[in-house]
Amino acid sequence: QVQLVESGGGLVQAGGSLRLSCTASGRTFSTYAMGWFRQAPGKEREFVATISWSSGNTYYADSVKGRFTISRDNAKNTVYLQMNNLKPEDTAVYYCAKSTRSGIYVNKDTYNYWGRGTQVTVSS
Repeated sequence: QVQLVESGGGLVQAGGSLRLSCTASGRTFSTYAMGWFRQAPGKEREFVATISWSSGNTYYADSVKGRFTISRDNAKNTVYLQMNNLKPEDTAVYYCAKSTRSGIYVNKDTYNYWGRGTQVTVSS
C-alpha cells in the first residue's frame, strides 16, 4: 500500500508563487513516474505535470508550461511542484499521484494511487 500526502497549498495573489510537496510511503516510490493533477469546482480533474522515475523526462500541460516545474527527490520519497506566476485560473485542489509506469503518461487512468489533495487559491 502506498500513501501520498500533499502539502504547501494556500492563498496567494496573482503573480505569486507556491511550492507543493508530496511525500510517499512505501519502498517503490523511486521505480515509478509521478504526476500532479488539479480539479477546479465543477470541472473534471485535469493533468498538470508528470516526471519519470529517474527525473530524466518531464511533461507539462500547455496551460502551465513555462510557469510550473515538477521535480523529485527519490531519497526523500518526495515530488515537488514549483508554481510561479500564478493566475486565478490556477485555483483548484491539487493532487499528486503515483503512476503504474516508469515513463511519463498524461492519462489519469495510468495512475493508481492518489493523495487527498491540497487547495491552491489565487486571488486577482
